[in-house]
Amino acid sequence: MIYGNIIQDGHANNSMFASEDSTHLYNPTHTARRLKEEFYKHGIDINTSDINANKKVDFELHIEGRALENNGITKYLLASENPYINKLNANTDYLANFETVFTWNKSFFNLPNVTPIFVPNEIKWEASPCFEDRAVFSCLINANKAFPEPLENDLYQERLSTIRWYEANAPELFQLYGLGWHKPPRAFTNIDKIKRRIMRLRSQLFSFQPFPSYRGEIKNKSDILHTSKFSFCYENVKNLPNYITEKIFDSLLAGCVPIYWGADNVTEHIPSHCFIDRRDFKNTAELNDYLCSITEHQYQAYQENIKEFLLSKHAYLFSSISFSEIIATKIHHDLVSPMNKK
Repeated sequence: MIYGNIIQDGHANNSMFASEDSTHLYNPTHTARRLKEEFYKHGIDINTSDINANKKVDFELHIEGRALENNGITKYLLASENPYINKLNANTDYLANFETVFTWNKSFFNLPNVTPIFVPNEIKWEASPCFEDRAVFSCLINANKAFPEPLENDLYQERLSTIRWYEANAPELFQLYGLGWHKPPRAFTNIDKIKRRIMRLRSQLFSFQPFPSYRGEIKNKSDILHTSKFSFCYENVKNLPNYITEKIFDSLLAGCVPIYWGADNVTEHIPSHCFIDRRDFKNTAELNDYLCSITEHQYQAYQENIKEFLLSKHAYLFSSISFSEIIATKIHHDLVSPMNKK
């Protein structure tokens, strides 16, 4: 048996392979468990380093850019996180430390040690409620976060704008879910911090709701997405080619029509008739007018298109199966090829 360490901040005792992630609340562990299974098919056992403490370790697989130990062990990197959040994922000097970097980021496909992948999802199709059986008109499921510095392509702020528009103009057509919305928006400047503190006091003393559309935290996104006609699926930033995360797939898998804004080349990978492209509308008011005009027949067409896509080879490229096969096969090849040359 070949042994490898899988290294992710906050994880030990193989916690990322448990049925529930104790470190990152509500984070699905399906892909990690699938990856471990795929490695095992190749005669490789991956574990957190504490589990492998007394074993000969042939490689390390690092999950996202992080500080490295110069221990002489061959290293691989899975760089899935947005480079605005994890800056090491976009540092070419840092990437050069790895035998292979697995990433969706097209900016680095010219590097000799990069293997392309997509952000993985548990791709499957199951029958879901039709138009008339979805009581919630639209929803947004995200955590209340923000970038500390202004960004031209920031979509956190676009989420806030969408939330505020619905709360002011059509509160009956929108529901907000996720972590942290019982608090005001994040603040980083001194003035904004003072405003946030005042709002927090109002909330604590007078039951003030910073976001009236907020319905609470949820453990399973699909519970809400199965009852919603539309969901706002905005990435953290826009115009990053190939940066297509679970946000749109969570919606597609629930048969809920996504309103997507993010990767500028999304239609190269997901057919445009499977979702509503936010870029086609000048503002939320115009978008909402379109949503309200969609008939049951048109909605059914969206759902049929979604089904066709999820059952296609194009969706398979975004699956946890494809993701695990690419990583395990590449590392296995690297480990055994010197033996084959003997």
